[in-house]
Amino acid sequence: MPRLICVYCSSSDRLDDKYYKVAACFGQQLVAHGWGLVYGGGNRGVMGVLGRAVKEAGGYVVGVIPGFMKSRELALDDASELITVATMRERKQLMEERAAGFVTLPGGIGTLEEFTEVMTLRYLNLLHKPVILLNQDGFYDDLLRFFERMTREHFKSPGLHDLFTVAGTVDEVWLHLQDPKPFTADQLWREGGAAP
Repeated sequence: MPRLICVYCSSSDRLDDKYYKVAACFGQQLVAHGWGLVYGGGNRGVMGVLGRAVKEAGGYVVGVIPGFMKSRELALDDASELITVATMRERKQLMEERAAGFVTLPGGIGTLEEFTEVMTLRYLNLLHKPVILLNQDGFYDDLLRFFERMTREHFKSPGLHDLFTVAGTVDEVWLHLQDPKPFTADQLWREGGAAP
């Protein structure tokens, strides 16, 4: 089985077609670069397009979906592995455990919550895998400005900006996975570290 990339993305069916096209491109390239996919297991929106694109390209797809979503027929039933869990928390934990890296495509509040959770785990020195934000057409520009304000006003240390890498295109994602940005945790979170 190939190494898996965990992808966070939207389940909306009402987006501009450009987001589905990039998701399909990303799925095809994921397989071409020798990766498999672990994701939320959905068959709708960007999630569905992504999962099907990976399968159609001959790739390996691990879907992790809560039972209450599966019961509403929202699961990609032909995933290579379709794992049913009880809660959203279990879903995220299993996806994190199976992944060798994380990529966030444009999405809504669920996508944002998943992305910021892995950022937090990396900040606390509990996660040591690359985290990449695909900023398609500047979708996340306002979020990035918000992060800049967080550091400017000292809510977070400047190391916040090293927790993840921003890719402007699908092609850039693979470069960042090959050469992940190094991150050194704040002293408090290093082994044997103490508050300054």
